[in-house]
Amino acid sequence: MEGVGGDSAAAAAPVNQWVQDASRVFQYYLDKSTPHSTYRWIGTLGLVLIYALRVYYVQGFYIVSYGLGIYLLNLLIGFLSPLVDPEMEATDGPLLPTKGSDEFKPFIRRLPEFKFWYSFTKAFCIAFVMTFFSMFDVPVFWPILLCYWIVLFVLTMRRQIAHMIKYKYIPFNIGKQKYDGKKPSVSGSDNRGD
Repeated sequence: MEGVGGDSAAAAAPVNQWVQDASRVFQYYLDKSTPHSTYRWIGTLGLVLIYALRVYYVQGFYIVSYGLGIYLLNLLIGFLSPLVDPEMEATDGPLLPTKGSDEFKPFIRRLPEFKFWYSFTKAFCIAFVMTFFSMFDVPVFWPILLCYWIVLFVLTMRRQIAHMIKYKYIPFNIGKQKYDGKKPSVSGSDNRGD
């Protein structure tokens, strides 16, 4: 009776160790990919194309694609929104400048780029796996879903752009301004006939 319960704990220990090791390796490569945003997005684009080809050739899983589209729209709103929404919260912390005389405060996203990419990629992976199970292939008339998603996208983006205009912020980093030095004069007045 001494070994009752001890066998299951001993059997689970290697599995738990393997899960921890796999998680650690995954996190290591995820951390290494952080500064390489272009390559991350290229890989995700490849995954998106594989998913699109799968849905096209199977001719189904439109409801999965619709749910994926709604989730991606939600992620996009988080990516384009400031961390502190001036409309919702009145805090003493950093807010977006509303006048030209206000102090510059950098745009801080509610959903950072890396988390946006990770959630975006994970959503396509989950949707791709769902296309292998017929219980998710609900028969629907896909043009209606597509039209509804487009209307939802347009209305949501219109509201988001109106919010950007109202509070005068641009959610994209157009890069650090660089000084190129003094440009030579084009006119002939600097040429001296020595």
